[in-house]
Amino acid sequence: MTRIIERVCTGRRDRTVSRFTKRLRAGLLVLLACFLPFAAAAAPFAAYVMDARSGKEIYAQNADTRLHPASLTKMMTLYLAFTAIERGQVRLDTKFLVSEHAASQPPSRLGLKPGQRIELRYLIRAAAVKSANDAATTIGEGLGGGSEAVFAQQMNTMARNLGMRNTHFANANGLTASGHYSSARDLSLLGRHLFYDFPQYYSIFSRRTADAGIANVASTNRRFLEEYEGADGIKTGYTRAAGFNLTASAQRGNKRLIATVLGGQSTAHRNQVMSQLLDAGFGQAPNNIKEVKPEPPQYMVEREIKRTVQVARAEPQPAAPAPFKISTSARPAQKTNSASVADPAAVAAAVRRASAPADQEVANLGTSTRPQRRPGATATASIATKSAEVEVAARPESKPEGDSAAATSTGGLTSSPRPIRRSGKANDKVSQLDTGATSTPGSLFVQSQEPQPETVELASSMAPARREESIILASLATDEPAPQEATEVVSRISGGGKGYGVSLGLFKSRSEAEQVLVQTALQESAAFGNASRRVGDTKRGFEANFSGMTKSTAQLACDRLHARQQECRVLGN
Repeated sequence: MTRIIERVCTGRRDRTVSRFTKRLRAGLLVLLACFLPFAAAAAPFAAYVMDARSGKEIYAQNADTRLHPASLTKMMTLYLAFTAIERGQVRLDTKFLVSEHAASQPPSRLGLKPGQRIELRYLIRAAAVKSANDAATTIGEGLGGGSEAVFAQQMNTMARNLGMRNTHFANANGLTASGHYSSARDLSLLGRHLFYDFPQYYSIFSRRTADAGIANVASTNRRFLEEYEGADGIKTGYTRAAGFNLTASAQRGNKRLIATVLGGQSTAHRNQVMSQLLDAGFGQAPNNIKEVKPEPPQYMVEREIKRTVQVARAEPQPAAPAPFKISTSARPAQKTNSASVADPAAVAAAVRRASAPADQEVANLGTSTRPQRRPGATATASIATKSAEVEVAARPESKPEGDSAAATSTGGLTSSPRPIRRSGKANDKVSQLDTGATSTPGSLFVQSQEPQPETVELASSMAPARREESIILASLATDEPAPQEATEVVSRISGGGKGYGVSLGLFKSRSEAEQVLVQTALQESAAFGNASRRVGDTKRGFEANFSGMTKSTAQLACDRLHARQQECRVLGN
């Protein structure tokens, strides 16, 4: 064969060569001309195998060489999508707008149209299972505020935080672009973070088919998943510049490996090399090893790095009590010569002065002058008492300072001091004891001609009757809060034809129940696609429920879960 090719290349002729030999020469030249360009353009090869439990390297070949990752890029797109969901920025049912740029991406595609709105759950399924470029671009633009370039910056920030040192992204789908590269080691590291950081979403990578909203899609990795024992993910990729790429994860016993192959010659060749690498890796990986989970990234997106969060460290101070006022009137000024009602000595002196003879000069009592007798006045002492009570009720502002010993408080309203009856030879009077405030016009004094006792003790006087119409200006007591009735959470769902649901059981925490709901919704999207998810807080734990289903759909969904050895029960009327 070599001599024949040499003769053809040098132009020598051999008359003894038969016609059949001439035709063979021509065929060999055509084959060489066809295969030489492909051999020259073959993508570089790289491989890396790690123990997923510890992150330690098992095998490496050109592991840090910067190569085209192709659709393995979508692993980072999905990682950021899962991050946004967990941070509450978006939800699985959030609808993303499809742009003309996203809809115009080359195959593989889901078939999105410009202006269409589609839920994020369907975009994730299309990007993870079918490796749809239009779906991945729509995710990137939706999370990047409408710009795929902004999303690419977020991807690069996340790559640095994950420790991917030989990676730089330019788009969300992995199509060949300048400055878009990664390495076998970095992509294996990203696959490990997907497994540990988002276990509730990781099962999407093992799906053979999925409902992507507008179509049912098949997995680009189904052949390897079906052929290799223990394989459960992760992602394939192919472009002419990159070759046939694959990041795979597999488990056997208590061992789990994650490996990446870049630059395969075909799908079969790539899968064969991956199988050999994993077989060798399972043979070298130790049986018993301490699991060391990777540290989660400190910053999720670039804009979170730029934002400064200030945390107040000062101890909380109790709020100052609001000023309390009993009356809006000003307190009367205290006279310097006024007698204090609360002072027993002052009261006794006032009584002695009131009992003195008429010809004796009476000292100034409480700085007020004795009222003059009015002709024809025949009112009794009881009338004077009531009049004094009416006066004080009408003028609450006449409360003197330091009157706690001679006055009583009724619901915040201070009553008048008890009246003192006096007797004198010149004139017998009953007057209100001045408590130190200057007499004001309009005060009511009633004289009486009836004989009065010579001496009167302050304690013997009758207290005025308490008024029925008490005015409460303020309350110093704090009302006790009404006891709250215990809330009973009932798992039964009611309402119409869709009053049925499915309970997945009780869990110790709300987050655990929510994770089971999300994972079940992804795995059984056909059964729970339109059902609502809720977590009920019961005395026995947190109950994970799907609601808003018909009886037939709820029973069918529960049967599917029973087939997967997952407990459930149908709720309904």
